[in-house]
This record gives sequence, C-alpha cells and structure tokens, in this order.
Amino acid sequence: MTLNCIVVDDKPHQRQITTSLVKTHQMLNLIGEYNNATEAKNSNSIDDVDLILMDVELPMINGFKFLDLISKQSKKQPEVIITTKSEQYAVTAFEYNAIDYIIKPVSELRFEKAIEKAVWKLKCLENFVDKNGDHIFVKSNLKKRKVYVNEIKWVEALGDYVKVVTNENSYVVLSTMKAFDSELPKNKFLRIHKSYIININKIERYNSRVVEIDSTQIPLSRNKKQALSKVLEGRSSSYLH
Repeated sequence: MTLNCIVVDDKPHQRQITTSLVKTHQMLNLIGEYNNATEAKNSNSIDDVDLILMDVELPMINGFKFLDLISKQSKKQPEVIITTKSEQYAVTAFEYNAIDYIIKPVSELRFEKAIEKAVWKLKCLENFVDKNGDHIFVKSNLKKRKVYVNEIKWVEALGDYVKVVTNENSYVVLSTMKAFDSELPKNKFLRIHKSYIININKIERYNSRVVEIDSTQIPLSRNKKQALSKVLEGRSSSYLH
C-alpha cells in the first residue's frame, strides 16, 4: 500500500523536515506541499489525497476549517496527522478523528509511529474485492490478523475482551461487544444474547432457549427469540426438542 500525501505548513523549515520524511518513507508518495490551506484546498490533486500532514495554526484558513472545507469538496475524506508546537488543539484534533497529534519538532521515530497508525487504519478501511470474501482485521496476541467474515462462527464476551471463534481458530481481542458488533455485516450476524453474537449461516439447530453451532449450544435471550425466528424463516436449520 502506498499513500498519497500532502504537507501543509507555513513554516518553511518545518515543512522541509516533514516533506523529507515523507519522501524517504517507502509507503508514502508526496503529491504536494503547501504553505497555506487555501493553496492546498484549491489544488488539482486534493481528490487523490489519502493522508494530510498539517499544522493547525495556518494563515487565512486554520487547519480545522480546512478539514471542514475539504470534507464538503473532496470525493473522499483523507486521513490526517497534526503537527504543531502547541498541545491546546489535541482534543479538537481527535474530535476530527486525526490519526495522530505530533508536537514539533517532528522526529523520525515519532513520524514513523504516526505513519504506522495511518497505514493500519487505511488498510482496515480499504474497499477492495477479496476472492475469499469480506474480511475484518483483529489484533490478538500483539499481532494483526485478517479474519474472513464467512469463517466466523460466533463472538463471545470475555470481560474487557471478546473471543472470536472461527472455523479453524479462536482469537481474543480487546473490544466491547457493541464495538465488535458494529464491524460485522448485519445481514449475516445477530446478537442473540448479551454475551454472544452468532453467524446466522452457521446455525445448525435451535429452540426457544439455545442455538447450536458445531455441537456447541449458545444461550438465546428471551428478547431475541423473535428476531432470530424472523431471520431463520425459510432456512434449513432444524428445531431442537
């Protein structure tokens, strides 16, 4: 993956430092550098930008106003890394979903960590067709793993973590059930209990109390019975007695 980047900074020396770091990074492609947001906004390449590295305190239009304008103008919303001398904009930066917030001067090590975050996020969001089907990325045992959606059997709550059970493996992931549920396609998964999300296509048998997947019985909440019955209409799953 290569990210198209622009640098927006009205301080020539700092802009030079940042652009040099971009140019020497193997995953970044510098397509523009600007000393103010107006020039950046009006550039012909703005629709091709994946990542913006910018100061907040810019002449004419500040950094956040710039982001507001391009969110309306650009065909896609680029990711953003803030580079600034002040800590006072940090809260606002993360309200704008900034990837990272770097206090100047920008060091090579700090820059590299920020780019790693950007690359990871964009890989997760990348919309491409995979011959093996839809997938999500999970971080388990300090490793990032690709998990194909159609291989997930169920997701189980484990305190501050969730356990993702697939056809071949299981992964323990730091996440809430609500957050993990939001990553899954609604037409394939259903939360049938406060502690369980199931793959509807993996159901083998069920009754009013449990759902069975690969001989494992998973509890079914009373308030989820109707929702489950509705999605199983016309399917081949058998009723447990």
